[in-house]
Formats: sequence, C-alpha cells, structure tokens
Amino acid sequence: MIVPSYLTEADGSGKWGKMGSCVLPDRGVLAVSGAEAGAFLDNVITVNVSGLPLHGARFGALLTPQGKIIVDFFVIHKDDGFLIDCPHALAADLLKKLTLYRLRAKVAIADVSKTYHIVALWNETAPDKGIAFQDPRLPALGWRALVTRDDTIQTDQTIYDYDAHRIMLGVPQGGRDFIYGDAFPHEALMDCLNGVDFKKGCYVGQEVVSRMEHRSTARTRCVPVIFKDLVSPLEGTEAFAGERMIGVISSVASDGHAIARLRFDRVAEAQNAGEALHAGGLAFQVETRDFMNFILNDFIES
Repeated sequence: MIVPSYLTEADGSGKWGKMGSCVLPDRGVLAVSGAEAGAFLDNVITVNVSGLPLHGARFGALLTPQGKIIVDFFVIHKDDGFLIDCPHALAADLLKKLTLYRLRAKVAIADVSKTYHIVALWNETAPDKGIAFQDPRLPALGWRALVTRDDTIQTDQTIYDYDAHRIMLGVPQGGRDFIYGDAFPHEALMDCLNGVDFKKGCYVGQEVVSRMEHRSTARTRCVPVIFKDLVSPLEGTEAFAGERMIGVISSVASDGHAIARLRFDRVAEAQNAGEALHAGGLAFQVETRDFMNFILNDFIES
C-alpha cells in the first residue's frame, strides 16, 4: 500500500511534466510596515521573520488559539516592512485578524492586492522582475515573484499546469486538501514544509502545536497517492480501506496522481489486515516523498 518516493528534492521536474511559469490569480497581498512590523509578526505567526534578509521569505500561518490554521501564507521582507502572499479569498479576513492583534504596536497593515501579481516559476532560473524568492516550502516548487501590475509579464503555462506540479510533488493546498479553521499544521504537512518553527517564542496556538509535535499525536495527514489504473476519481470522493472510511481524496491531477487527507492510524490498520485502499471504485496506493518526516510504521502499534 505504501510505495517509496521516486522524486528527490534535487531531482529536476522533467518527469513531473513541463517546467514553466504562470500567474496565480487566486493570490492576494497584504503589506505590514512600521518600526515594529517584524516583532509584531513574530509574536503571532508560526515562524520568525524579523531576521530575514531583503527579499527573503518564510512560509507560515496564523492559527486559532486552539492551534488550527486560519490561513497559511508567505511573508517576504522588503525595504519598508513585509509583504504577505496569501489566498485572495482570505486576504480581508487575515487583515482583520492581524489588525485585532496589533493593539498598540507601531505597525500599519494594508491590502495591496491591486498592486501586485503573484507569479510562480517552477524552473531553475530566477525571475528577472519583481520581488522574487525561492519557495521556502520545497526547492522543487521553484520560485515565486511579486510583480507590479503595470509590468509586462511573460508566462508560458497556466495555473492548472502549476497545480499538477504541486500535486505530483505532494504539497497540500489550503481550501482543497485541508479546511481552513479545521486543520492543524501537522495535518497540512506544515511541520514538513518549513511552516512551523518549533524553537521560536510564543505565538497564537503554539501550545497545542508543540504538544502535537512532542507527543506525535497527529493522526490525519495530507499525503500524495497514486491510482493504480492512472485514472483519478473526482475531488471530494471518500477513501476506504475495505469497507472502512479512512479519509477523502482532495486535489486531483491527471495520470492518477492526487493528494488525499487520510487517517494514518486507519491506513496502518488496513495494511496490517491486508485490506486494499480504494476511492470511487478505483484502487490507490499511498506514496511518500523525501520531505516527509513521518512514515506509516509510526502509526502501527507494536
């Protein structure tokens, strides 16, 4: 049921489809500026950003006090503060949440989504326009750039091509592979994708996330899967081990690649019992990737 990764982070993207670039129209941008911008963000999100070099970036999230993801994002250091590359649909809510936590900090927060395009480039060449950074989650994801909307952008692929690249790499996306407000960082693989700093000071929801890390209590995980007939079911199809539901198929790409949100303890039980995994009448296997810091055996009771 579990097959090893055949993609390393050092590997090129040729076997995963064509390299390229595209605009990500579903992304928004917030600006956080002021003398205390870095310290303010450090106090509320899952990673530290105050020490970033110019145009350096981190992947992180704002959590509920219960440790669940409100929204995940990239924080990029610029000369007068920080930019936050976040889902456009959640930009207004994130702005509201950050403003609530600002209190008396010397910080200004604004939605500047109309100023920038977000461009993804999954190749080895750094972009020559905008504020560019390597995706801090995984080297194979390539580059991202915040490009002003009055700049001419030349791209050669679509968001669907980028989405297929992401799915094949096994990197979850909020709103599809996990539900905002109802998933812990471990479930979204943020602990594997540099999205949580377990050595930093306090932030909102830290106690719950730290406890899950030290006690290894995360049972649900988003993982890449491959359908044996190279045909995937619809997104949202329930996944089973034998007759027992173990999760749901979330993001789906062509050629049988998908991401599934699964109860790994139940997958382990199915493996012990020799039960086949299936969804929508189609058999699948769970895959691993080099960036994952957990294995199925972690969930098998001795």
